[in-house]
Amino acid sequence: MIDVIVAGGGPTGVMLASELRLHGVHALVLEKEMEPTRVVRGLGLHARSVEVMDQRGLLERFLALGQQYYAVGGYFAGIDKPWPDRLDTAHPYVLGIPQPTVERLLTEHAIELGAEIRRGCELVGLSQDDHGVTAELADGTQLRSRYLVGCDGGRSPVRKLLGVGFPGEPTRVETLLGEMEVAVPPETLAAVVAEVRKTQKRFGAGPFGDGVYRVVVPAEGVAEDRTVPPTLEEFRQQLRVFAGTDFGVHSPRWLSRFGDATRQAERYRTGRVLLAGDAAHIHPPMGGQGLNLGIQDAFNLGWKLAAEVDGWAPAGLLDSYHAERHPVAADVLVNTRAQMVLMSTEPGPQAVRRLVSELMDFEEVNRYLIEKITAIGVRYDFGEGHELLGRRMRDVGLKRGRLYELTHGGRGLLLDQTGRLSVAGWADRVDHVIDVSEELDVPAALLRPDGHVAWVGEDQQDLLSQLPKWFGAAVPRQLEAPRVR
Repeated sequence: MIDVIVAGGGPTGVMLASELRLHGVHALVLEKEMEPTRVVRGLGLHARSVEVMDQRGLLERFLALGQQYYAVGGYFAGIDKPWPDRLDTAHPYVLGIPQPTVERLLTEHAIELGAEIRRGCELVGLSQDDHGVTAELADGTQLRSRYLVGCDGGRSPVRKLLGVGFPGEPTRVETLLGEMEVAVPPETLAAVVAEVRKTQKRFGAGPFGDGVYRVVVPAEGVAEDRTVPPTLEEFRQQLRVFAGTDFGVHSPRWLSRFGDATRQAERYRTGRVLLAGDAAHIHPPMGGQGLNLGIQDAFNLGWKLAAEVDGWAPAGLLDSYHAERHPVAADVLVNTRAQMVLMSTEPGPQAVRRLVSELMDFEEVNRYLIEKITAIGVRYDFGEGHELLGRRMRDVGLKRGRLYELTHGGRGLLLDQTGRLSVAGWADRVDHVIDVSEELDVPAALLRPDGHVAWVGEDQQDLLSQLPKWFGAAVPRQLEAPRVR
């Protein structure tokens, strides 16, 4: 029997497979498409996703193929305000990197770790019982697994087969997106785009390399069948409507459309089947949060599902995936809907936009919104306690090296500045690192495998009360070998 079937081989699916493989879980990824998509939906990784790559030792691969953009503006509703200083991250930039490249790098990593990826495999049916899940493929093949996770996009067959509700708001505004060549000089194109964007923030055309431009323009309406790509003539017509010219666009690489629907699955878990990424939530692409949200779903779920498969998960750990990630996505739906309103050309929304722009001149407001977009402001509800509790810990410098260098294996970690604590009984799940950091003003901190702070303090008995909550029962007489840095 397979441990976990992951339906969908996009960034969320292969990220999840990688996290499972770190713990030795047999992960099979089923992807219905024979070849990776060339459609570039997402253009970059925000700070929290960059941290995730750093935590798993992948960042150098991404930096080699991406571009770091510091102090960028316009990420909230296209309002051009620079990022505030001293964001709580060692990576205060947007990493410009196309989504297909992200998918390729994560796929390579998953394969290196031993994940199995099968293309051309479409899931068309599933059933579950107390012992596992049966997945039926389009060719009649049946596969049996202990768990199954739907990472299969906004039109998720897994979600539909489960009968999970997907309430929200339908698409009311549609936008055309594509990559194509133009027949006008770059300076002419740039001047026209700048003029149009003074009033229409959903319009744009920027160079994408090799003479190709990424073009985005409001659609005439909402297509009856939104799975059908637009034609080049539709682009030309809409460009003429908004810019007075079609720029001589030709030779498209790909053409697509997207809407402003906001929907969220009522539940992320149904027995042995779970949902992640776009299968669990869809929203307008404002702020570039969709790709990042899915990767972070997988990062939250992977170690918990692995613990369940390995048999040491404490009661409620797997259910904490929904409890923690559902509110995060709900907040993204709210802020993207708000951004869509602020990008309207109607007088009312334009008045609100001017007011929000003025408010963003206050550092506290600007910081609050940017921390939302980048997800570094996420705090899970672990109850009352220290301000770090529930937050992810930024990468901090230690006496020797960096914190994130110690997290590549996906285990829990006790960063102990006292040298008096112990994780004996949990040493197979939690690393004990004795070191000091000038950037950390707590005696010790217990980090979950996803880097979120589960406990701070210096009392051994208090620590012993928290270790079982996240890492299950202690193993009797298990010895510990602290890592002294």
